[in-house]
Formats: sequence, structure tokens, C-alpha cells
Amino acid sequence: MHYEFISVAQEARLTLITINRPEVLNALHPPAHHELATAFDAFQHDSSQWVAIVTGAGERAFCAGNDLKFRVAEGRQRMPGSGFAGLTARFDLDKPVLAAVNGLAVGGGFELALACDLIVADERAQFALPEVRVGLAALAGGLHRLPREIGLKAAMGIALTGRRVDAAEASRLGFVNEVAPAGGSVDIARRWAEEILQGGPLAVRAAKQTILRGLDERGLSEALSLQGQYPAVLAMYASEDAIEGPRAFAEKRFPRWQGGQLADETAPHHYPARKGTPP
Repeated sequence: MHYEFISVAQEARLTLITINRPEVLNALHPPAHHELATAFDAFQHDSSQWVAIVTGAGERAFCAGNDLKFRVAEGRQRMPGSGFAGLTARFDLDKPVLAAVNGLAVGGGFELALACDLIVADERAQFALPEVRVGLAALAGGLHRLPREIGLKAAMGIALTGRRVDAAEASRLGFVNEVAPAGGSVDIARRWAEEILQGGPLAVRAAKQTILRGLDERGLSEALSLQGQYPAVLAMYASEDAIEGPRAFAEKRFPRWQGGQLADETAPHHYPARKGTPP
């Protein structure tokens, strides 16, 4: 598909989605939201794609949130049902998504990053929810995800003031997994993606779904009692991969993951080349 405001590249099992509006710090307007929704739809339903990275074009910004100038000029327009950037309200995506934050991630851009499963931040990155400073609130999930990730008081300190948080503080607070050298966020995110791709894809999805659904259960006892009923867990146990993984371990070789599909020699490699020796 041809995109005007984003670019999408597939690298074996990895999908790289880049917001491509650097002239406005990768701020998003409704056409860009819908393109991102389409790209995430395609990733979600493509059985050959197991992990995604989302980043921004240029060196200044990951995403500066909503394009308010466009909104003032054109008025409010319909957003995709899957939320800001096609991701913040997408609650049925069990494949992992990583954010490579290469600069400013403010407003909806911060909310987009928080909706991802891991965040790698350029050392120059800055995060903020500045909506209160323009009479608005961060209602694309940021006000719910942030306190769940860093605790109530720390989240209040960010949300109520609109202040910016640099990459080092974000790492200390715990919502950034790793700080990358300047210009290196995508490379470090690719390294994380390659490590994820070495695991069984259905097991990775089961782990993600179990963590997120478990957080919504009433308590640990209920989470433990219900996890065996989660769809991704059932799919994992019913797959050939659940047989292949232990067999490969016993035979001291790397697994040949099928991801619930029959092996296809024409498909991209099931996993990236590994260093070292098998388990």
C-alpha cells in the first residue's frame, strides 16, 4: 500500500513503521492516524510479521502529538477506532510493539510510546503530557497507562504540571527500557526485537497477553486461576512450537519456530541469526 504520511518496511519478521511528517515534528492529523491504523491492521493480521517498531522521521521528534494547527484550520475529524496513531485503543494486539523514541514524545506522542510494550529512548529524547497547559487533558490512554507504569505520585507530578522528562529520568522512573546513544534508538530497538524473535512467537504473545490481562484481574489469585483460559495461552499450548521448543532444547539446537503456521521455505527466516551456542 502507498502511504503519504508514514513509511512501512518489513525486515524478515520485523515491521518498521516510521511517522514521516518531520516538518511538523511528526505531529499527527486524521489522515496520518488512519494510515497508522491501516499499517497496524496489516501488521496484526500478517502471519509472517512477529514484532513491530514504531519511530519518527528526522532527528528532532518521535511524535509531537496532535497537529493542533491542522485541527484549528480544518476542525475536529473522525479518528480511527483503534485510537491515537491507530494503537492507543488497540487492545487485541498480542504481537509486541516497540517504540524507538528519537526525540520529542509529547502529548499523544508520549501516549503512543506508552501504548507500546517496550520503549528505547535516544539520549536526547524528552517526554511530556503538556495538554493541561493548553486547557486539555491527555485522554488517549496516557493518564491511565503512566500511573500503572511508574506509580501514582510520579505520574501526577508529570501529568499535572506538563513538565518535560528527559531520557535519563524516564529510565530511572521505569517507563524506558534502555537509553540509546544519540541517533541510535532504532538500532537498539532492533537489537531488542532480535532478542524477542529468538523466542517462540506464540509464547511471546502468550506472555504479553497474560501480563496485560493479569493486571486487569481483581487479584493475583484470580489472575493465576484464569491465565490458562487466555486465548494466546491456549494457542501456544496447541501449537507445534510447544513441541518444537522442548525438543530443540533436548537436542541442543536452535528451535525452528512456525508461529502456528506450517513451515514455508519461501517465507522470511523464522528468527535472526544468533551468536553463541544453542541452549
